This record gives sequence, C-alpha cells and structure tokens, in this order.
Amino acid sequence: MAAIIILVALGAVAVILLGGIVVMAIGGETSSRWSNTLMRYRIIAQAVALLVIAVVVYVASGR
Repeated sequence: MAAIIILVALGAVAVILLGGIVVMAIGGETSSRWSNTLMRYRIIAQAVALLVIAVVVYVASGR
C-alpha cells in the first residue's frame, strides 16, 4: 500500500514536469501563461512526495 502511494506521488511530479517541458517546447503565449503555474504545481507536488516518503519511512521504522 505504501509503495502505491509513493508511486502516485512521484507519478504526479513526473506528469507535471513533462507538462512543463511540453509547454516550454510550444513556446509563445502558451509558455508565458503556463510556465510559472506549472513550476509552482511541480514544487508543491515535490514537497508532498517528500512528505509522503518521510511518513512512510517513519512508519516503517516501527516508531
């Protein structure tokens, strides 16, 4: 169960990162509109993924 939660969190980060790369490749007005937004979402998703991993490691340690 914990592995699935970690994979979902990492998958969300990967999807947002790939979306940002696609937006940068498109360029123009689309890039200027979405680049910062996707970067913010990626940072939030990374923080959540790290928090999930930390909680899983803490719980798995038996404390």
